[in-house]
Amino acid sequence: RRSSKFAAEVLEMAGSMVKPGVTTDAIDRAVHKMVIEGGAYPSPLRYGGFPKSVCTSINECICHGIPDSRELQDGDIVNIDVTVFLDGHHGDTSRMFFVGESVTEEARALVAATKESLDAAIAICAPGVPFKRIGDEIQKVANQRKMNVVKSFVGHGVGTVFHSSPVIMHYPNREPGKMQVGQTFTIEPMLTLGSIKPKIWKDNWTAVTADGSLSAQFEHTLLITESGVDILTQYE
Repeated sequence: RRSSKFAAEVLEMAGSMVKPGVTTDAIDRAVHKMVIEGGAYPSPLRYGGFPKSVCTSINECICHGIPDSRELQDGDIVNIDVTVFLDGHHGDTSRMFFVGESVTEEARALVAATKESLDAAIAICAPGVPFKRIGDEIQKVANQRKMNVVKSFVGHGVGTVFHSSPVIMHYPNREPGKMQVGQTFTIEPMLTLGSIKPKIWKDNWTAVTADGSLSAQFEHTLLITESGVDILTQYE
């Protein structure tokens, strides 16, 4: 709970920096500083060789964007994905932010639909519910909004290990498994306006849509409780 709450606080700070002219490197530095000063470790740093402390995915980037010296531009949409390791546990959350005033209606609709799909998936979480229902709920929202769901990246169990079972698919599937009290996992749907095929850059991390269409993502860490579900990374 503490690591997830702290991740949410760090994400809020990072999001407050989003404006035209700010580099994602500057956001990365601020995240790193806040995480270390909070007595935690930024989980992405050196994870599988990842070079930075946060993921910043702009426009057509689906996920795992590496912060760099490019300045955010008016009209960009950016996902910031924060994971912190605190008290022996990881807390993992991400959301979208608008850069400046000129974000298109189309981009705003994509971001709204992605958030709506995450909320719809969380709403069905409770003990005994099959994990595969998560994908059904996300797909339903995407279909209503005429958007596409990325299949190449998944949600995951999270706790003392950054990525563990269960594997959470964001699209209709036949995977077995039901939610149990005490389980912690992420749901992190990625929706696009076009292709759902990722193209991975030479850095071996950055995943962009094959056709350059916009992509959005939201993520929470969840805990299954006797009465349903707690959103551990909810920001107050």
